[in-house]
Amino acid sequence: MNIYQVDSFTSVRFKGNPAGVCILDEFLETEMMQSIAAEMNLSETAFVETREEIFKIRYFTPTQEVPLCGHATLASAHILYELGIIPTNNEFVFRAKESDLTISYTDNWIKMDFPAYKLIEKEISTEFCEIIGIKPIELYESDNKWIVARVETEKEVQEATPDFGKIQEKNMGWVIAVTAKRESSDFDFVVRVFCNPISGITEDPVTGAANCILVPFWNMKLGKTNFKSKQLSKRTGELKTVYKGDRVEIFGQAKTVFRIEMIE
Repeated sequence: MNIYQVDSFTSVRFKGNPAGVCILDEFLETEMMQSIAAEMNLSETAFVETREEIFKIRYFTPTQEVPLCGHATLASAHILYELGIIPTNNEFVFRAKESDLTISYTDNWIKMDFPAYKLIEKEISTEFCEIIGIKPIELYESDNKWIVARVETEKEVQEATPDFGKIQEKNMGWVIAVTAKRESSDFDFVVRVFCNPISGITEDPVTGAANCILVPFWNMKLGKTNFKSKQLSKRTGELKTVYKGDRVEIFGQAKTVFRIEMIE
């Protein structure tokens, strides 16, 4: 059994967000998949079951299974295309726990069709500002319980210093995205994504699934439907997205870093 490590949302190795990918005829036992993900120690490792026409996909952080993941979906699609399991002129579907995801390949970019989530504005508390290390001008929660904090400047996004111990203690949600309008014309918005440490992650390098919330949010703010965004983690990552009302098209590139053979 081979496991691939792929850098997602980048065109060069050692940037973007690394994900593990394991292509299987049939899923392993859940406990085994969780153990492999813990051994890989990446933000997510994806397992793809290929025995039926619609490929089932499951995602694991080092500590738990999650229902949806953008960068591990991109990494999995990249491997299926790279190995020739799916021809690049073929569209196919991943069945994740949270949604079916239609995948296609065009002009060296992989397009993924993800659900969009609605947002409800929330009150900004002093405690939230102290824990996140910024003072947002707006705060929202999505209907899948992710938090979006908008700040005034890109510099504030870069300087956010969350107290991860307090995030876990206060159970402040699964993911907190801190975002601002880009100050130059090459991107529309920037973001950093912080996670509850119980997930086995603190800051996610590049977060495709966050755009299920960020794209509807910035559509509301800017009135646009096509976006380019940059995630300001140390590894950085770039995405193209299109807002389709109840869906978000996420475009990304990926690079395979290495292949691991699991010994029986």
